[in-house]
Amino acid sequence: MNTGIIILAAGNSSRLGKPKQLLTFRGTTLLEIVTRAAIESGCKPLVVVLGAYSSEISKQQQDPNINYIINDSWQEGISSSIAAGLTAIMNQDQEVAQVIIAVSDQPFISSAVFLDLIKKQEETGKNMVTSSYAQTIGTPALFNKKYFDQLLSLTGNHGAKHILEQHPEDIASILFEAGKIDIDTETDYDNLIHQQ
Repeated sequence: MNTGIIILAAGNSSRLGKPKQLLTFRGTTLLEIVTRAAIESGCKPLVVVLGAYSSEISKQQQDPNINYIINDSWQEGISSSIAAGLTAIMNQDQEVAQVIIAVSDQPFISSAVFLDLIKKQEETGKNMVTSSYAQTIGTPALFNKKYFDQLLSLTGNHGAKHILEQHPEDIASILFEAGKIDIDTETDYDNLIHQQ
Protein backbone atom coordinates (compact mmCIF):
# COMPACT_ATOMS: atom_id res chain seq x y z
CA MET A 1 0.00 0.00 0.00
CA ASN A 2 1.30 3.43 -0.90
CA THR A 3 1.87 5.52 2.21
CA GLY A 4 2.42 9.27 2.01
CA ILE A 5 3.79 11.45 4.80
CA ILE A 6 2.56 14.96 5.65
CA ILE A 7 4.96 16.97 7.79
CA LEU A 8 3.23 19.90 9.47
CA ALA A 9 5.60 22.86 9.71
CA ALA A 10 3.30 25.85 9.20
CA GLY A 11 2.90 27.14 12.75
CA ASN A 12 4.29 30.43 13.98
CA SER A 13 5.89 28.99 17.18
CA SER A 14 3.98 31.62 19.17
CA ARG A 15 5.34 30.52 22.54
CA LEU A 16 8.92 30.45 21.27
CA GLY A 17 8.91 33.66 19.25
CA LYS A 18 11.07 32.29 16.41
CA PRO A 19 10.69 29.42 13.93
CA LYS A 20 11.18 26.22 15.89
CA GLN A 21 11.43 24.35 12.59
CA LEU A 22 14.94 25.84 12.24
CA LEU A 23 16.19 25.17 15.78
CA THR A 24 19.18 22.85 15.65
CA PHE A 25 19.72 19.61 17.52
CA ARG A 26 22.89 17.55 17.03
CA GLY A 27 23.87 19.82 14.16
CA THR A 28 20.62 19.45 12.21
CA THR A 29 17.43 21.52 12.17
CA LEU A 30 14.32 19.99 13.69
CA LEU A 31 12.64 20.11 10.30
CA GLU A 32 15.57 18.30 8.66
CA ILE A 33 15.43 15.58 11.32
CA VAL A 34 11.85 14.69 10.40
CA THR A 35 12.33 15.12 6.63
CA ARG A 36 15.35 12.80 6.68
CA ALA A 37 13.40 10.23 8.66
CA ALA A 38 10.56 10.47 6.13
CA ILE A 39 12.92 10.00 3.16
CA GLU A 40 14.67 7.05 4.84
CA SER A 41 11.32 5.35 5.47
CA GLY A 42 10.82 4.95 1.72
CA CYS A 43 7.29 6.38 1.95
CA LYS A 44 6.01 8.49 -0.94
CA PRO A 45 4.82 11.14 -1.64
CA LEU A 46 6.35 13.37 1.03
CA VAL A 47 4.86 16.81 1.64
CA VAL A 48 6.07 19.52 4.01
CA VAL A 49 3.40 22.12 4.78
CA LEU A 50 4.87 25.57 5.44
CA GLY A 51 3.03 28.70 6.52
CA ALA A 52 4.50 31.22 8.95
CA TYR A 53 8.20 31.79 8.25
CA SER A 54 7.83 30.01 4.90
CA SER A 55 10.39 32.21 3.13
CA GLU A 56 12.99 31.80 5.91
CA ILE A 57 12.49 28.05 6.03
CA SER A 58 12.46 27.65 2.22
CA LYS A 59 15.85 29.36 2.00
CA GLN A 60 17.37 26.74 4.30
CA GLN A 61 15.38 23.62 3.51
CA GLN A 62 15.24 22.25 0.01
CA ASP A 63 15.25 18.57 -0.76
CA PRO A 64 14.34 17.24 -4.22
CA ASN A 65 12.59 14.23 -2.62
CA ILE A 66 10.07 16.47 -0.90
CA ASN A 67 7.21 18.62 -2.11
CA TYR A 68 7.21 21.84 -0.07
CA ILE A 69 3.87 23.61 -0.16
CA ILE A 70 2.74 26.85 1.46
CA ASN A 71 -0.55 26.94 3.33
CA ASP A 72 -1.63 30.58 3.05
CA SER A 73 -4.45 29.84 5.51
CA TRP A 74 -2.14 28.55 8.27
CA GLN A 75 -3.59 31.06 10.74
CA GLU A 76 -6.90 29.18 10.57
CA GLY A 77 -5.29 26.40 12.59
CA ILE A 78 -3.72 23.00 12.18
CA SER A 79 -6.75 21.62 10.32
CA SER A 80 -6.01 23.83 7.30
CA SER A 81 -2.45 22.49 7.11
CA ILE A 82 -3.64 18.88 7.32
CA ALA A 83 -6.10 19.54 4.48
CA ALA A 84 -3.46 21.33 2.37
CA GLY A 85 -0.96 18.50 2.88
CA LEU A 86 -3.45 15.74 2.15
CA THR A 87 -4.72 17.51 -0.98
CA ALA A 88 -1.13 17.84 -2.24
CA ILE A 89 -0.47 14.14 -1.61
CA MET A 90 -3.65 13.05 -3.38
CA ASN A 91 -2.79 15.27 -6.35
CA GLN A 92 0.67 13.70 -6.55
CA ASP A 93 -0.46 10.09 -6.21
CA GLN A 94 -4.06 8.99 -6.81
CA GLU A 95 -3.14 5.51 -5.58
CA VAL A 96 -2.09 6.61 -2.09
CA ALA A 97 -3.83 4.32 0.40
CA GLN A 98 -2.81 5.92 3.68
CA VAL A 99 -0.97 8.90 5.09
CA ILE A 100 1.16 9.50 8.14
CA ILE A 101 0.78 12.90 9.77
CA ALA A 102 3.98 14.08 11.46
CA VAL A 103 5.09 17.32 13.10
CA SER A 104 8.33 19.25 12.87
CA ASP A 105 9.21 19.51 16.54
CA GLN A 106 9.79 15.93 17.72
CA PRO A 107 13.60 15.71 17.78
CA PHE A 108 13.69 11.94 18.34
CA ILE A 109 11.59 10.97 15.35
CA SER A 110 13.17 8.33 13.09
CA SER A 111 12.30 6.30 10.02
CA ALA A 112 11.79 3.32 12.35
CA VAL A 113 8.81 5.06 13.94
CA PHE A 114 7.16 5.58 10.53
CA LEU A 115 7.86 1.96 9.56
CA ASP A 116 6.48 0.71 12.90
CA LEU A 117 3.20 2.54 12.22
CA ILE A 118 2.89 0.85 8.82
CA LYS A 119 3.80 -2.56 10.23
CA LYS A 120 1.25 -2.21 13.03
CA GLN A 121 -1.42 -1.29 10.47
CA GLU A 122 -0.59 -4.42 8.46
CA GLU A 123 -0.66 -6.62 11.56
CA THR A 124 -3.90 -5.29 13.02
CA GLY A 125 -5.88 -4.14 9.98
CA LYS A 126 -6.86 -1.03 11.94
CA ASN A 127 -7.39 2.08 9.81
CA MET A 128 -5.66 4.44 12.26
CA VAL A 129 -2.39 3.85 14.08
CA THR A 130 -1.09 6.36 16.60
CA SER A 131 2.08 6.85 18.57
CA SER A 132 1.72 6.39 22.29
CA TYR A 133 3.74 8.29 24.91
CA ALA A 134 3.26 9.96 28.29
CA GLN A 135 -0.20 8.42 28.88
CA THR A 136 -1.56 9.85 25.62
CA ILE A 137 -1.69 9.12 21.91
CA GLY A 138 -0.51 11.49 19.22
CA THR A 139 1.77 12.08 16.27
CA PRO A 140 3.05 10.65 14.14
CA ALA A 141 -0.21 8.95 13.30
CA LEU A 142 -1.30 6.91 10.29
CA PHE A 143 -4.72 7.26 8.64
CA ASN A 144 -6.18 4.97 5.98
CA LYS A 145 -7.90 6.67 3.04
CA LYS A 146 -11.20 5.65 4.66
CA TYR A 147 -10.65 8.76 6.82
CA PHE A 148 -9.36 11.15 4.15
CA ASP A 149 -12.72 12.92 3.80
CA GLN A 150 -12.87 13.48 7.56
CA LEU A 151 -9.28 14.80 7.59
CA LEU A 152 -10.16 17.20 4.77
CA SER A 153 -13.21 18.49 6.63
CA LEU A 154 -11.51 19.28 9.96
CA THR A 155 -11.86 22.94 10.95
CA GLY A 156 -10.02 25.45 13.11
CA ASN A 157 -7.54 24.09 15.60
CA HIS A 158 -9.11 20.63 15.59
CA GLY A 159 -6.24 18.36 14.71
CA ALA A 160 -6.64 14.74 13.69
CA LYS A 161 -7.10 13.75 17.35
CA HIS A 162 -10.71 14.78 16.89
CA ILE A 163 -11.18 11.86 14.44
CA LEU A 164 -9.32 9.43 16.72
CA GLU A 165 -11.70 10.28 19.56
CA GLN A 166 -14.70 9.47 17.37
CA HIS A 167 -13.48 6.01 16.32
CA PRO A 168 -11.59 4.41 19.23
CA GLU A 169 -12.47 0.93 17.95
CA ASP A 170 -10.47 1.50 14.76
CA ILE A 171 -7.15 2.48 16.39
CA ALA A 172 -3.95 0.61 17.11
CA SER A 173 -0.87 2.19 18.71
CA ILE A 174 2.89 1.83 18.76
CA LEU A 175 5.12 2.89 21.63
CA PHE A 176 7.21 5.97 20.86
CA GLU A 177 8.28 7.02 24.35
CA ALA A 178 10.55 9.85 23.13
CA GLY A 179 7.58 11.30 21.26
CA LYS A 180 6.62 13.11 24.45
CA ILE A 181 9.57 15.45 23.87
CA ASP A 182 8.50 18.29 21.64
CA ILE A 183 9.67 21.87 21.50
CA ASP A 184 7.14 24.59 22.30
CA THR A 185 9.11 26.97 24.52
CA GLU A 186 12.67 28.17 25.09
CA THR A 187 12.73 26.02 28.24
CA ASP A 188 11.83 22.90 26.22
CA TYR A 189 14.70 23.68 23.85
CA ASP A 190 17.19 24.35 26.67
CA ASN A 191 16.23 21.05 28.31
CA LEU A 192 16.75 19.22 25.03
CA ILE A 193 20.18 20.76 24.40
CA HIS A 194 21.40 20.16 27.94
CA GLN A 195 20.36 16.53 28.16
CA GLN A 196 22.00 15.41 24.92
